[in-house]
Amino acid sequence: MGRAVKEAQYRHHRALDTRLAAAGTTLAQWDALRAIARAPGASAHELAVATFQGDQSFGTLASRLAAQGLVERRPGRGRRIEHRLTADGERVLTAGRTIRLDVLTASFAPLDQDERATLLALLRRVGLRGEGS
Repeated sequence: MGRAVKEAQYRHHRALDTRLAAAGTTLAQWDALRAIARAPGASAHELAVATFQGDQSFGTLASRLAAQGLVERRPGRGRRIEHRLTADGERVLTAGRTIRLDVLTASFAPLDQDERATLLALLRRVGLRGEGS
């Protein structure tokens, strides 16, 4: 069962990554932009957790996004570095949202609305159980 979930995720992520290339980004970069948009001013550590990455990996990714002019990094309190999207970052994020919706629609097209709701509820229940165990 775990392999089936991973295979579905892999196919979905490959489709997203391929389509996001047209917007000039990758899935990892777009996910970072999305996390920054959700929590402007967040630290690299907070964003690493939100994007399922290690601190060092996220730091490297954030530096790349800053070099591309998509993210602004500012010193915060102490050693904290805060992150915000630039106008170009907002444009890439918006383009990616349209692509994500198209890919999500295609990925879950074989399921009707009730089946999608059931799948979501089951995955959330399994995911939450792992946190408390």
